[in-house]
Amino acid sequence: MYTFVGHSNKLYLYRTMSNYQISFTLKKENSSHITVDTLNVKKAALILRAFNHKLRQQILKLIDTQDKITVTEIYVKLRIEQSVASQHLAILRKAEFVNTERDGKFIYYTVNTDRMKDLNRFVSDLLG
Repeated sequence: MYTFVGHSNKLYLYRTMSNYQISFTLKKENSSHITVDTLNVKKAALILRAFNHKLRQQILKLIDTQDKITVTEIYVKLRIEQSVASQHLAILRKAEFVNTERDGKFIYYTVNTDRMKDLNRFVSDLLG
C-alpha cells in the first residue's frame, strides 16, 4: 500500500508495511481471505535462485565429493578465478546451502544436507 503525502505542491510516495502483504478473496469459501507475505516470497525466490545456477551446483557437488574443502581447492579443481569461487560461495552461504568451519587460517566448506532436504521438500510441495 502506498500513501501519498502533499508537501509544497509536490506529492511524496511512502511505502507502508502492508505493502509486503497481498490479500486475496477466496470466492469458494464464503468470501474469506488469504494473505501472501511478499517479503517471504522474495526470500524464497532468492534461495531458489542461489541453487539454480550451474556453477554453484558444480561447487556443491564438488564439496559433497570431498566431504570438506577450502576455497583454494574449489577454484583450482574447477579452474575458475578465486574471486568467482568466493562470490558464489558467499551466495551459497547466505542461502545456507553450505556450512563453514574454521581451522586456523583455513575455512572449510561442507554441504548443509538438512537445507538440501528442505529445498527438495519445498519444491516437491510446490509442484506436487
